[in-house]
Amino acid sequence: MRKVFLGFIVYALAELALLIVIGQNIGVFNTLLLIVATSIIGIYVVKNKGMNSVQNVKNTIAQGEAPGPALIDTVLTFSGGVLLALPGFLTDLIGLLLLMPFSRKMFQPIFYYWMRKKMKKGNFIIVQK
Repeated sequence: MRKVFLGFIVYALAELALLIVIGQNIGVFNTLLLIVATSIIGIYVVKNKGMNSVQNVKNTIAQGEAPGPALIDTVLTFSGGVLLALPGFLTDLIGLLLLMPFSRKMFQPIFYYWMRKKMKKGNFIIVQK
C-alpha cells in the first residue's frame, strides 16, 4: 500500500513539475488551452476509436477467431483515450503512445504479462450472459 501511495505522490509531483515548466515556456493561457484540447481529443478517441475497436473484436469473434490480440488492442486504445482525456502532460504522453499503432505494440507484451499474472492468482472474474 505504501508503494502505491508513494507512486501517486511521485506521479503528482512529476505532473506538477511538467505543468510549471510548460507554463513558463508557452504561457499559462496556452498551457490551459493545450490541456483542454488534449482532453477533448481524448474524449473523441474514447467515443469513436473505442467503439470501432469494440466492433473489430466482435467481428473477430464472429469469424470464429480468438479475440486475444484484438481485445488487447481495444483495451490499450481505450486506455490511451482515457489517459489523453485526463488533465496532465504525463498522462497525455502515455495516452498518445498507447494510441499510436507502432508504439502500442511496445505495451502489448507488458499487458499480456500483467493479464497472465492476474489469471494465475485468480484475480479475474468471467461474467457470462
